[in-house]
Amino acid sequence: MSDKIQTLHPDGKQGVRIDKNKYDIIKRAVIQSIQSEPLSFTAITKFVKKELSTTFEGSINWYTVTVKLDMEARGEIVRNSDRPETYSLPE
Repeated sequence: MSDKIQTLHPDGKQGVRIDKNKYDIIKRAVIQSIQSEPLSFTAITKFVKKELSTTFEGSINWYTVTVKLDMEARGEIVRNSDRPETYSLPE
C-alpha cells in the first residue's frame, strides 16, 4: 500500500487524499516550472505536462490543480495579483 497525503485548500475547503509519490512528482515539476520566473497556471500545467506526459500515470491536469492548491495553502508558492494571475516561489 502506498503512502497518502491529505492535501489542503487555500480557501479552507476540504482537500483530498492522494498518493504521496504522485504528489512529490508533481510538486517537483511545479517548483521547477516557476524557479526562474512567475508563470500563469496554464503555463505551469503546460510545463508539467511536457515534463511528465510519458512517465506519469493519471490525469496530469487534475494532479497539478490539486498539488498547486495544496502548495498555495502551505505557503510553498504564492499567488500573485497581476492579471492574468501568476504563481511564484515565496521571497
